[in-house]
Amino acid sequence: MTIPTMARFRQTILLAGAGKMGGALLRAWLAKGYDPARIHVLDPHPSGELRVAQACGVVLGTPSEPPEILVLGIKPQTLEAAAAELRSLAGPDTLLVSILAGKTIANLSAQFPRIRAVVRAMPSLPAAILRGITVLSANAAATEAERALAETLLAAAGETLWLTPESLIDAAAAISGCGPAYVFYLAEALASAGAELGLPDAVARTLARATIEGAGELLFQSREQSPAQLRESVTSRGGMTAAALAILTAKDGLAPLIARAAAAARQRAEELSG
Repeated sequence: MTIPTMARFRQTILLAGAGKMGGALLRAWLAKGYDPARIHVLDPHPSGELRVAQACGVVLGTPSEPPEILVLGIKPQTLEAAAAELRSLAGPDTLLVSILAGKTIANLSAQFPRIRAVVRAMPSLPAAILRGITVLSANAAATEAERALAETLLAAAGETLWLTPESLIDAAAAISGCGPAYVFYLAEALASAGAELGLPDAVARTLARATIEGAGELLFQSREQSPAQLRESVTSRGGMTAAALAILTAKDGLAPLIARAAAAARQRAEELSG
């Protein structure tokens, strides 16, 4: 698949919903040099950041012709109501790209029957700093060129990964989509544990944040090593870390807890498709 660069990207985009994830994608497109005049945004409550984007050339409103790409960034629970307003704006050749959690390609096709090509995507919150990862799946009608266009849009915010079958999207979202919240909660838990050990609250929070930030960056810069190898490199036999890991790696420790959390997230995604 030949993926066009943003510099050669000439399509008109209509972004419906510029909340946290939609807004993150918008920032990524602008950061990568996409022509703001070709980006139209529909959002009932434009943020201050969106107003700044408007001042930079992004259009708040619909294009005069059907957009070549319609990106859905609304809340999944509002799909039916939003589709009633949006379906008349899109033509049969419009590429539909959805970042709605849980909403399947079948759900999307039912709401936009005139649209032929549909790509379902699930980005992650670090897209806001161009370090996200997005999983994608397309319907059979999407051509290689249309898949490449969708991938270009999402790759502006980080890595991309195609999944088959589409059902794997929910499983992936439970890991990469929800995963940042797990990490943030770990930082909270570390800070709370530090306070319980007698550290001042501010010190505990600073230590927890710096630890998560540094470990994440080390993981990023050490891709030739697995997470297990990195863990082992900081674990001395009989030392402090080993004592802590004995608790976390127990049968009732962190791994089964994360597995249950991820399963609950996937189940909720499946419920949202109904």
